[in-house]
Amino acid sequence: MAPYSLLVTRLQKALGVRQYHVASVLCQRAKVAMSHFEPHEYIRYDLLEKNIDIVRKRLNRPLTLSEKIVYGHLDDPAKQEIERGKTYLRLRPDRVAMQDATAQMAMLQFISSGLPKVAVPSTIHCDHLIEAQLGGEKDLRRAKDINQEVYNFLATAGAKYGVGFWRPGSGIIHQIILENYAYPGVLLIGTDSHTPNGGGLGGICIGVGGADAVDVMAGIPWELKCPKVIGVKLTGSLSGWTSPKDVILKVAGILTVKGGTGAIVEYHGPGVDSISCTGMATICNMGAEIGATTSVFPYNHRMKKYLSKTGREDIAKLADEYKDHLVPDPGCHYDQLIEINLNELKPHINGPFTPDLAHPVAEVGAVAEKEGWPLDIRVGLIGSCTNSSYEDMGRSAAVAKQALAHGLKCKSQFTITPGSEQIRATIERDGYAQVLREVGGIVLANACGPCIGQWDRKDIKKGEKNTIVTSYNRNFTGRNDANPETHAFVTSPEIVTALAIAGTLKFNPETDFLTGKDGKKFKLEAPDADELPRAEFDPGQDTYQHPPKDSSGQRVDVSPTSQRLQLLEPFDKWDGKDLEDLQILIKVKGKCTTDHISAAGPWLKFRGHLDNISNNLLIGAINIENGKANSVRNAVTQEFGPVPDTARYYKKHGIRWVVIGDENYGEGSSREHAALEPRHLGGRAIITKSFARIHETNLKKQGLLPLTFADPADYNKIHPVDKLTIQGLQDFTPGKPLKCIIKHPNGTQETILLNHTFNETQIEWFRAGSALNRMKELQQH
Repeated sequence: MAPYSLLVTRLQKALGVRQYHVASVLCQRAKVAMSHFEPHEYIRYDLLEKNIDIVRKRLNRPLTLSEKIVYGHLDDPAKQEIERGKTYLRLRPDRVAMQDATAQMAMLQFISSGLPKVAVPSTIHCDHLIEAQLGGEKDLRRAKDINQEVYNFLATAGAKYGVGFWRPGSGIIHQIILENYAYPGVLLIGTDSHTPNGGGLGGICIGVGGADAVDVMAGIPWELKCPKVIGVKLTGSLSGWTSPKDVILKVAGILTVKGGTGAIVEYHGPGVDSISCTGMATICNMGAEIGATTSVFPYNHRMKKYLSKTGREDIAKLADEYKDHLVPDPGCHYDQLIEINLNELKPHINGPFTPDLAHPVAEVGAVAEKEGWPLDIRVGLIGSCTNSSYEDMGRSAAVAKQALAHGLKCKSQFTITPGSEQIRATIERDGYAQVLREVGGIVLANACGPCIGQWDRKDIKKGEKNTIVTSYNRNFTGRNDANPETHAFVTSPEIVTALAIAGTLKFNPETDFLTGKDGKKFKLEAPDADELPRAEFDPGQDTYQHPPKDSSGQRVDVSPTSQRLQLLEPFDKWDGKDLEDLQILIKVKGKCTTDHISAAGPWLKFRGHLDNISNNLLIGAINIENGKANSVRNAVTQEFGPVPDTARYYKKHGIRWVVIGDENYGEGSSREHAALEPRHLGGRAIITKSFARIHETNLKKQGLLPLTFADPADYNKIHPVDKLTIQGLQDFTPGKPLKCIIKHPNGTQETILLNHTFNETQIEWFRAGSALNRMKELQQH
């Protein structure tokens, strides 16, 4: 049979019509599956095209790529109100992905919904619960033993409700998605903040909380505030030591950790073609660090090459036919435009303690000396969902080979995390893994590991000041090893490798020399490596579990005595009254990420047990009253104690409480436990200067009130000993501020205004007690 594209051309000439009309006709004949694992779930470029045409006629202007994909998935493109940054869109995502730490709560919520099957293709990926300790195989065996109950729950729940299950050892969720599920034009939501990784393959992939995933799995239109679009125009080309990682490290330095909030970052321009598909994924992945809704690249030959190499040439051919809808329109408008000349971009290293503190590698040593940061690098770590591709491993191996040729090994400890079983098997076959071992590295399991705090670190004691460099994405205080004195820096895998060999932050591989075993000085050359393996990928072990066609006999057991899993009880409904005399649990000082609100690391084991994990509520947040973490005043006893204990005391005595926060409250991970825990322990509202997008939505989903000061200076008017009354809830309407009466201990009062971003649907969630409660109400009616 003639190739699909040739049939299109012949039919186009015969009918004398434009190509995209012909493509729509042939789409019904040449159906292409979303993935090899779901042969009867098809890519609907025809529907995408139809919706784009409707919206284009309505808006009468050129569209960005982000708009094409987002608006192309509207539930009602003819009537949906569309205004960037203001209206809420009702969307129909193509699929859902969940990692094992967040999938537990997502599946528990789905079970509570009472629905028999998921409505869209969905997958679970076991990557978060494997602790890095001794090395890949040993750590994986240990994880399977420790987490057997949780893995069994996820496997049986997946089988029962039609969800594909990737067993432990398969790899990191985002790499698995890139290899198997992402494609140009897809709208995918994932219960992990780094879901935007899939933008490297031209999709709109958005991180959400588990309750959002439940909406989509239940077949309910998913709501998203219409995003603004930030354009990043790339010119020139990458070369030498400069890598894709340096693009996003530069952008993070420009936009900061909240500069992308409420926006999609859309890369375009001639420089795009110099970046590999997995390199584009790296850039999109770290868009989460600037608060962006997601990031995306236009479809090009690098994506086509990657699709073909990963066994999806049929998708690439179909994307070619619809390419006009997978790139931005000429003359489209961006709300903000950044230009970066890749010819001038230098290698960067960001940190410590925040991913937007950007330094050129050439300058970081001098800055570290000035600031008193430790110069000696204790550990270098490469991999994670951000930088664990075949190309990443190849470039790191290229650096390592040069050191070995001169008789050198790493001065620092060195770890390697393959992104997937396919990457692991292929770098073993092609010799990269062995080179990295020879230079002193330890190959860890195909999992998140130290990137999310799953690291049984033995070389330092807690409180010991030290420096690590990683190719990860996030470097908040204590994130990697639970040590608040670890200065973590983020850079590219090849720079990590070079710095681990040199052992110091003062080393610049572009200009500085190393001394070989023979005493001679030499300079590392810029690494070069294949973008993709020359042979086919080695798939390694088969680690995927298909959901059975008939799941009627499948049981999902949750023991009532389990310490890892707990069935959910519905939250209480709003009582129809204003919230009076709310006690302030804690007034938070400074940065408060989801790591501060609901810590990861050893707490990951309780992600399926709401009451147990609530014992970590806000233990990392700094109390403005005493400058300490996990120490707040009990307003009744006047004694200071742990935050969770104080919250439980208030709940037991019927005292409702509120949290006061600073800027960008809840940045970081998508973990909805940071919203579930305060709701479970009696919280009613979170009042801040501003919120991170995912966390604000998660709070709404669980029936809490995320509110912001109309005047940010009002943050200073509230003291931890005050009580608050929130008025106006009977007339709770979109866009109308609520009143807050501050009652001081001396009997005086003052009134401030609190803004909110609730729409009508979200107000219904609040009144029902949670989005899940509202879903059940609608089912009953």
